[in-house]
Amino acid sequence: MLNPELMETILQFRKERDWEQFHTPKNLAISAALEAAELLEIFQWAKEEETASLVSRKRREIEEEIADVFVYLLLMCHDLQIDPERAIFSKMKKNAQKYPIEKSRGKSDKYTEF
Repeated sequence: MLNPELMETILQFRKERDWEQFHTPKNLAISAALEAAELLEIFQWAKEEETASLVSRKRREIEEEIADVFVYLLLMCHDLQIDPERAIFSKMKKNAQKYPIEKSRGKSDKYTEF
């Protein structure tokens, strides 16, 4: 189960600002996608060989964008009564069936291309 103190901190932050009214599933999904785009923007135009240096220089910014994505997703999970850990375990089990080791090891192909 998710750290209850973490979720309480997020919920308290939202409650103190009266933002629950804006946090519909649609708005939370949009916000998570926008924050993920901000994370992508950090890496935009970087050459593959520059990635390690970029991560070193922009580590704090990367962490903040990752946190923003997680906060919106955790709020969405809370509001829709989805256990994120259970959802992840379930999805990993499904992925293991779609991507069997013998067909997918070392390959980036989509499961429909095996």
